[in-house]
Amino acid sequence: MRGIKTFVLLSSLAALSACGALRSLDTGAEVNDSDTIVLAGEGREVKEDKTTIWDAFAPKKNEQRVQVNRYIWAASLDVLDFLPVQSVDPFTGVIITGYGTPPGGGRAYRATIHIKDPALEGRSLNVALQNRGGGAVNAETTRAVEDAILSRARQLRIADKKI
Repeated sequence: MRGIKTFVLLSSLAALSACGALRSLDTGAEVNDSDTIVLAGEGREVKEDKTTIWDAFAPKKNEQRVQVNRYIWAASLDVLDFLPVQSVDPFTGVIITGYGTPPGGGRAYRATIHIKDPALEGRSLNVALQNRGGGAVNAETTRAVEDAILSRARQLRIADKKI
């Protein structure tokens, strides 16, 4: 039994080490011990990032991830619950809604909410409203919606602390 475990361990180590050997089989390039590749016949060096198996589980370099304040996120959905949600992306902090009419209102609006910081502050929230005619909503209305979201977020935080 011990011999089988040893054989399996050695086989897997051999297979894993063979993965790194394939890197130097590129035609026209020679890999040094440093992080550079010398292109054959051209005499120039090109910088290359070394990769490991752990890079497969890491977030992509071009992926933008933002830590989102959960109270602002929940408050945004709560305050603008009359708007149908079209798209949410908690990794970038963006909520996009469709058109909806507020209770007691006559105009239809849609909103794009961007939560760009984990702090429970006004600078963390950006709301863009648009009416059905395609025009932007005046700044006072947008500011009122932002204030309502921030007030609700503070209420949620206070209620969470009482638990």
